[in-house]
Amino acid sequence: MLDGILVVWKEAGMTSHDVVFKLRKILRMKKIGHTGTLDPEVEGVLVVCLGQATKLVEFLMSGHKIYQGEVTLGWSTETEDHTGKLVERKPVLQALDESLVDSVMATFKGKITQIPPYYSAVKVNGRKLYEYARQGMKVERPQRQIEIYQLNRLSPIKYDADSQSCSWKFDVECSKGTFVRTLAVDIGRALGYPAHMSALERLASSGYHDQQALTLAEIEQVYQEGRIEEYIQPIETALTEFPQLTISEHDYELVKHGSVLPADYFGSLIDQPCCLIYQDRLVAMYYGHPQRPGWIKPRKMFR
Repeated sequence: MLDGILVVWKEAGMTSHDVVFKLRKILRMKKIGHTGTLDPEVEGVLVVCLGQATKLVEFLMSGHKIYQGEVTLGWSTETEDHTGKLVERKPVLQALDESLVDSVMATFKGKITQIPPYYSAVKVNGRKLYEYARQGMKVERPQRQIEIYQLNRLSPIKYDADSQSCSWKFDVECSKGTFVRTLAVDIGRALGYPAHMSALERLASSGYHDQQALTLAEIEQVYQEGRIEEYIQPIETALTEFPQLTISEHDYELVKHGSVLPADYFGSLIDQPCCLIYQDRLVAMYYGHPQRPGWIKPRKMFR
């Protein structure tokens, strides 16, 4: 069985679940999980965990994401992207001043609050918001705090006289749970216009980027050629943001049996999940014991 991280370039028209379903057939294994949903119409990096690496899904889901997209001012849609029905239109009569746009975009950097779109999988009272939307029902959507680490305009502002709209490309580095569609709409609202996200690609997720990604067709080809392991990233690459401690053979004998250990056993107190490495291989993740202060216990074990 394969163990590690496979970086997939999800093509438009597929759900993230579709990717996992097809990979199970291509790689002939069941233990596969993805680390963050991409909307069907969005292309981009989908980090997939294989075998033992599926134990890391919860950690990878919380990683930073980098997107490149386009915002269009002049009309808004039900879905907040280019696929939805028209909701509101307000003609843009001339191209906006670039310094104004840049100053407004700058106000969205840092920790901000978003209200998720109706056409999303966020659950309210046990049901996904898009289920309410399809039935024409309105419910109170929960606010959520997200963080925008970087937000930059990448192109000149393009004015289209025929549609009386303007648009520009941007990139954004953001936290888990960010709706880039909503970010585009909120930027437009701050500029005084209805808006929507007219294009989007995810370029990176949890430290893995588009240059590492393969399409499903490419994955199938290298698998048939017997070269798939060349493209699988080691499990250890997924946890570079966590402290890593190299342990001795004696320590390993304790750890591999899941022993609870004193928190200062390795010379420092551990106040977050910590990776234990033996012979250059991740063998366990330990964290502070919730009931026994001063002790650490295993959170994840790897064979």
